[in-house]
Amino acid sequence: MSQTYDRLAAGERIRARRKLLGLTQEEMAERIGRVPKYYADIERGSCGMSVETLVSLSRALDLSLDYIILGEGKDGNESRKDEVTVILDLIERSPDRRRDYALRLLKLFLAALNE
Repeated sequence: MSQTYDRLAAGERIRARRKLLGLTQEEMAERIGRVPKYYADIERGSCGMSVETLVSLSRALDLSLDYIILGEGKDGNESRKDEVTVILDLIERSPDRRRDYALRLLKLFLAALNE
């Protein structure tokens, strides 16, 4: 890993985590209290970020500052617990009908594995 700040690489790490969480750029911008255009610029690496924005992103995406800035440290995918948390968050934020459908699919999938 590099010991220098690469805005393009940082933007890619941020984009990847946002997509993993199933969020749009607009939703992410709202979560960190920034306008969508600025957030999109962050993901493209066309602008830098203040410390406040970095901290907001770190908290909203559950990523360490080291990982966002340098690509080192907690990347949000270190353990099965993080994967389960992401899945549960996606299901929890879904409308009731979609949540029920997702749970039925998961049960069918697990049952098929046991056969």
